[in-house]
Amino acid sequence: MFRLIEVIGKRILLGLVTLFIVSLIIFSSISLLPGDFAQAVLGQTATEATLKAFRESLDLDKPVITRYFRWVAGVMQGDMGNTFSGRSTGGQGIDVSRPVVEIMLPKLRNTLFLAGVTAAISVPLALMLGFLTALFRNSIFDRTANAITLSTIAMPEFFLAYMLIILLGGYLPTIANVRAETEFLQRLLLVTLPTMTLTLVIVAAMMRMTRAAIINLLASPYIEMARLSGASQAEIIFRHALPNAWAPIATVIAFNMAWLVVGVVVVEVVFTYDGIGKLMVDSVGSRDIPVVQACALVFAATYISMNLLADIVGIVTNPRLLHPR
Repeated sequence: MFRLIEVIGKRILLGLVTLFIVSLIIFSSISLLPGDFAQAVLGQTATEATLKAFRESLDLDKPVITRYFRWVAGVMQGDMGNTFSGRSTGGQGIDVSRPVVEIMLPKLRNTLFLAGVTAAISVPLALMLGFLTALFRNSIFDRTANAITLSTIAMPEFFLAYMLIILLGGYLPTIANVRAETEFLQRLLLVTLPTMTLTLVIVAAMMRMTRAAIINLLASPYIEMARLSGASQAEIIFRHALPNAWAPIATVIAFNMAWLVVGVVVVEVVFTYDGIGKLMVDSVGSRDIPVVQACALVFAATYISMNLLADIVGIVTNPRLLHPR
C-alpha cells in the first residue's frame, strides 16, 4: 500500500510540475507575440498617451516574468484577471470589462455538456466494437470495421463536420445555438451534429486501441492455458480475459477523454457552438489576451489531469506497474 501511495504521489507531483511548465510556456509565448496589444485593442486612432495609460493599467509595461507570477498568484486564488475588451484607459471612461472567470464558466459548462454527451455514446460503442473485432479477428466484420475507422482517423475533424452538414444539414440543426435557458431535449437536438462528428473520431481511435489491447490479452499464456484446459470461449472471455482487460481499457478511455475535451475546439468553431473552444478562437481574433491565456490553461490542465488519471488507473488496476524492471 505504501508503495502504491508513493508511486501515485510521484505521478501527481510530476503532473503539477508539468502544469507549471506548460503555464509558463502559455504565458510567455502569448506575451512575446509580435505587435502591440494596446494598439490592437484600442485601434490605430489611439494617441500615444492613451496607449501608455492602457499599458500601465494592465501592467503591460512590466517584465514578462513579473506579470507571470502575478497571473499565477491570481489563478491560484480563482482570479484569472479581467478582459481587455471594455477596459477604460487611464481612468478615462467607464470600465465595462468583465472577469474572465465570469465569461468562461458558462462556456465551459457548454463544452463539458458536449463532451459528456459524446462520451456517453462513444465509449460504450467503441468498447463493444473493439471487443467484437478482437474476438472475430480477420473476419469480414473486422476488416470492414478497420477500413472504416482508418478512413475516419485519416480525415480532419472539420472535414467530417462539413461532410455531416452536407449530408444531414436538411434534417438536423447545423448551428448549435445553445443558450442558458435552452431545455435539455432541445439542447440534445442542437448538439446532434457536433456530437456525431466527435463520436466518429473517438470511436475510430478507441475501437482500434481496445481491439489491440484485447488481442494482446488473448495471446497471454494464462488464456492459452484456459483453452488447453477445455474452457469454452465464453468462459475464457468473461472469466479470464475481461477481468484483466479493465486496466488497458481504463487507460484507453482516459486518454481518449483527454483528447475529447481539447479536440472540441474545431467542432465548436464549425458549428458556432458557444463553448470554451470557440471563446478561445474569438479571443485570439480580438487579441483579448487574458481570455486566451485562461482558456489555454484550462485545456492544458484538463489534458494533464486526464492523462494523470489514466496513469493512476493503470497503476491501481495493474500492480505490476508498481515494480518496473
